[in-house]
Amino acid sequence: MKTLNLLPLIFFSSLYSSSQLTLAAFSELGYSTVYSESTPASSFNSEYEPSLSPKISYDRLTDVRRNCKSVLSSASDLNIDPISRDLRKAKKSLSFRNGDWSQLPAGGDSPILPFDKTNITSTKPLNLVSFRITDLDLPHRTKRYVGVNGVLLLAITAFDDLRGGGGGGREFELWPSHTQLKINFQGVYVENDNDQERVLCMLGETMLPSRDNNESPSDPWRWVKEHDTPPLLQDDQIRLILRYPKTFTLTKRAIQGDLKSLNEKPNLKYFDRISISSQLSKSVQYSFLADELVSNACENVSSTISGIDVYKGKGFCNLLQRVVSQTPLTVLPNWKCNGTDAFCRKLGPFASDGDVNSTDGSFRDVNLYMQNVHCLEDDAAVTKVSAVFRAVRPSENLYLSGRRSALDNMTVTAEGVWKQSSGELCMVACRRGEVDLCNARVCLYIPTTFSIRQRSILVGTFSCLNTEKNLTPSFSPLSFEKLVEPMDMQNYFQSSSSQHPFYRYSKTDEAGGILERNQEFSFGTIIKKSVMKFPKLEDSEDSLSSLSLLAEDLTFHTPAFTEKKTSVTNLGMDVLSLGPLFGLFWRSSNESIEEQSGSSVPYKTKDQYTEKQLLLNVSAQISLTGESFGNVSKIYLEGLYDEHTGRMYLVGCRDVRASWEVLSASGDLESGLDCLVDVVVSYPPIKARWLADPTAKVSISSKRPDDDPLYFKPLKLKTTPIFYRRQREDILSRAGVEGILRVLTLTFSIGCIASQLFYVRTNVDSVPFVSLVMLGVQALGYSLPLITGAEALFKRKAASPTAYETPSYDLQKSQWFNVIDYTVKLLVMVCFLLTLRLCQKVWKSRVRLVTRTTPQEPHKVPSDRRVLLVSLFLHALGYILALVLHPARTERFTQVYGAAVGTNWWQTETEEYIGLVQDFFLLPQVIANFVWQIDSKQQPLRKLYYLGITLVRLFPHVYDYLVGSVPDPYFIGEEHEFVNPNLDFFSKFGDVAIPVTAVLLAVIVFVQQRWDYDKLSQALSFGRFRILPSRSVKYERVMSESEMVSGVCANGNHSDNEE
Repeated sequence: MKTLNLLPLIFFSSLYSSSQLTLAAFSELGYSTVYSESTPASSFNSEYEPSLSPKISYDRLTDVRRNCKSVLSSASDLNIDPISRDLRKAKKSLSFRNGDWSQLPAGGDSPILPFDKTNITSTKPLNLVSFRITDLDLPHRTKRYVGVNGVLLLAITAFDDLRGGGGGGREFELWPSHTQLKINFQGVYVENDNDQERVLCMLGETMLPSRDNNESPSDPWRWVKEHDTPPLLQDDQIRLILRYPKTFTLTKRAIQGDLKSLNEKPNLKYFDRISISSQLSKSVQYSFLADELVSNACENVSSTISGIDVYKGKGFCNLLQRVVSQTPLTVLPNWKCNGTDAFCRKLGPFASDGDVNSTDGSFRDVNLYMQNVHCLEDDAAVTKVSAVFRAVRPSENLYLSGRRSALDNMTVTAEGVWKQSSGELCMVACRRGEVDLCNARVCLYIPTTFSIRQRSILVGTFSCLNTEKNLTPSFSPLSFEKLVEPMDMQNYFQSSSSQHPFYRYSKTDEAGGILERNQEFSFGTIIKKSVMKFPKLEDSEDSLSSLSLLAEDLTFHTPAFTEKKTSVTNLGMDVLSLGPLFGLFWRSSNESIEEQSGSSVPYKTKDQYTEKQLLLNVSAQISLTGESFGNVSKIYLEGLYDEHTGRMYLVGCRDVRASWEVLSASGDLESGLDCLVDVVVSYPPIKARWLADPTAKVSISSKRPDDDPLYFKPLKLKTTPIFYRRQREDILSRAGVEGILRVLTLTFSIGCIASQLFYVRTNVDSVPFVSLVMLGVQALGYSLPLITGAEALFKRKAASPTAYETPSYDLQKSQWFNVIDYTVKLLVMVCFLLTLRLCQKVWKSRVRLVTRTTPQEPHKVPSDRRVLLVSLFLHALGYILALVLHPARTERFTQVYGAAVGTNWWQTETEEYIGLVQDFFLLPQVIANFVWQIDSKQQPLRKLYYLGITLVRLFPHVYDYLVGSVPDPYFIGEEHEFVNPNLDFFSKFGDVAIPVTAVLLAVIVFVQQRWDYDKLSQALSFGRFRILPSRSVKYERVMSESEMVSGVCANGNHSDNEE
């Protein structure tokens, strides 16, 4: 249904995507997005169409030569061979992305771009610039220059990347938190041998946003605040000069640019001079020329890390690229610093401004990127490496800052060598890439040994070189790391690698103490161990495969809440190692581990284990989201897993982000980690889930005294119901099982309806007393699946997708599933037609009865008018009650799961209530029997019919209750609100209350047809109080007419053949 509702929206959106109506609609929403007046409407979306070529023109070369005299006068003879040899590479070498720009002077009265801060709270906007060469005019080159075309994107943005650097598209864009201007340039490319640089001098044209001349210089963009359509001014007096170094080295890599307006200052098109900075990209070949600096920086350096094995194998370049590729590194606090407060707050060789100083030396939310990595393997023993280290402030957008290319005070260029003998990468580091600031050293390692205190796939340290000259160091050593994730281990150490990681357990004895303190010895524990089965090792091809399957069951990511449901978080439990298994199991990469553990033989579990054999060494990590969880947001764990009770007893180590003074005063930290943390994780059982809560429980507590600065209050969390691997497989197979059950139940329904048809042929006098409202409810229930495509019966289960969509998709596309689907539709059609046939017989029987009634007494024929009104009234009250109770269920759901419910909740409630009306299909017949005051001679419904259909309607509820309706923790929210038992009628309470009510209705029908109305009225009389009124004469007369009809049919005047 939701897909159908979206089709008109998609159609009209595509129809009007290029129209002015769409732009006006965005303006009404407060977004002043303006396009170039010279760009046709048909090309508004051209930035998404790579087939459109950029505009190429060389009609302003005369103006270019006049405005670029100083550049052309110093140009040398052009070496065209490298350009003509690879034109595409030449274009890329002159292009750059995400550089920085700033206007000079800062805070001038002629800014070039406005900015809308509507959606910004604490994130600092960035001034980014990108440039791309679109054409090099080699056929018309001269001795000293080549004509070029290019596109410059100038932006102020807080969250969004730069886009639209191709041909066509928008020249000016503005929306909250993002402003972007595109300028098309044409000019010349020259080379200057004296300064060893390559230069671009170009003239550009664009549509500039106009400042308000009547406003104060401090606020020239009044129309931005008022969301007005911005005035645009066409400007072709813009000059751009870009200077590139000819060689790409440690200290020669910066691209410097100057963007200048050629208009005079009174002109509204004038803007203050703009300085542009970036660096050469990876497409340019790097020259390793800093051997002397590297040797001076790396002599007398310790090449080992105590207690940690490091990578010394082949293919270091590929491994390094995989580890640092576009992922941030974590900066560690100065917990060993011994100096003044100002000294210990410094961020190593990087600038320590207000954002960094506010962390008090903990460097919380300060990240580090290793960019532009060049790696050259000269021989097997030595590998040369160059890179740029960029620090990201807490106030900056991590994604955008990690892709910046400018060299500033938060960047350090580095070059060095990796020696296979030691496994150490030692590099000399230069702040801003300046040769006078090469006073730092970087030592970097890739560990292959992991423990609870060492969870990093990369560790490194910045240190000051002044100590080598007996000078006071300018900063304290700064350490950084990249934490390992279990899922990423396979990407780092591939099968071709000669070294494989392994885990060293060191906290198992302490975990045993936690087990003794938390182990329960009671009768309930004994019953729990004997009846419930928890995740454990299973028979498999080998032991590592069995361990990997168990690690998968013990890993979960799901919402969780505290005991009083005051806080909600997303809880992640990732198993890093289990026994000898580290990371995920991939056979070709664990051959050495297989040989050591003898895991190549088939693994068989034993029937009985000792308590010690049931304990497995395990390491993991817990991740919590939300500010209320503070320093327990990530805890590294190591301990024991008890297969018998489904519990983990773990020692936790957390990364403490306190000030450097607190960390220095804490003498019990282990590698800067607080390891005085106890964690107990309790898993739900795999089987006998109805005997236990299907949720995981996590308890986290500190062993520190209350007055310790690192102490935190105990935390107890409870997750939403979680799935195990076997349970997920069961869910995927349940679609086929439920399809078969649907076929069986519909076949039984056909038999019940057919038996009622045969029954009315022999009991003609009872046919008029069958309620048409009841039959209409059934017909509606059978017609809806045929009209809407919904599934008859088990709708809730069939509509419930699992977290693993691909197997479910394959199941639905299988031939067997299609056969079941078509069979169900055919059976539903048969049920619908048989129900209509039954309605026809009832209607015609009443028509015949009307012919036997005098014209003055038509009301004496059974009529469903009052039955329909009473039924509608009762169901209207029920529906209103459901709508009233929905906010309460929604609020409870939001508190528990932390997810908002969709805006189409009323549609969901309606669908659910329609199903409830079908479950109570006997309600109209019960009302009709009381209204028509039938006696034991009139038995309109056959027992097999109304009892059988009742059982069919109740079977899905019984099935849900027995199988267990576990909500899907991976899909909670608007799209699957209909399958959430916390929000619908089909909860555990509903699976009990609905069958009880339906059975009660069937019992009432049975009593009504077995007892006379008078007898039933007397039985429900208490003294003078009568629940049922006395019999009406009208309905006695009706019954006599019915008998007459029966007699006429017996004489053959009217038979069913007439029908």
